[in-house]
Amino acid sequence: MENRNNQIELTNKFVKSFHQNEASGHDWFHIDRVRNIALKIAKIEGGYNFKIELTALLHDVADHKLNNGDEKLGLKKVGDFLKSINIDESLKESILYDIANLSYKGAKVVQKELSLEGKIVQDADRIDAIGAIGIARTFAYGGNKNRMMYDPSCKPEMHTDFNAYKNNTTPTINHFYEKLLLLKDRLNTNTAKEIAAERHQYMESFLEQFYKEWDCK
Repeated sequence: MENRNNQIELTNKFVKSFHQNEASGHDWFHIDRVRNIALKIAKIEGGYNFKIELTALLHDVADHKLNNGDEKLGLKKVGDFLKSINIDESLKESILYDIANLSYKGAKVVQKELSLEGKIVQDADRIDAIGAIGIARTFAYGGNKNRMMYDPSCKPEMHTDFNAYKNNTTPTINHFYEKLLLLKDRLNTNTAKEIAAERHQYMESFLEQFYKEWDCK
């Protein structure tokens, strides 16, 4: 147990350093929230907490958005780090598989099967992408990428492959329809679905108010 605690602490330090000064909504606080939500879900759904915590902490180190579009480079960073703290090879490979297939890749892209721990972290990551926090993160990301807030003439797209999704540059409001409003029906666990219900409703209320103010009503 002492060794595992030390490995988690080393992971905390590595991830904090990696996400330092990140302003696109993928900062350390996002990582910490995903970890905490995942462990909360695991109390009810089960799973191996050590694997859940490592996966949650490291999941965005591999994100293409934080690696100049190169997801393979990000996965290598995760693999090299796990090796450096002496994580068992089979556990390392399982974590890498889950991280590689955890992120949302487009509305019409079929999701790959994950381990229980991967499903729990995926649920936690998606929960942090919706509700008030999700709205704030979405606009932070849009501003970081110099995207327009809204353009009524630009319609949302239901992407059929990952490249189309990740290269998308449409206004921030479109992201609600291309991803955020779809997430509650793509969660894996009943616990996550219960948590997501209120957050989903909050987003719908936000959009209703947004359009009312946009139309100067």
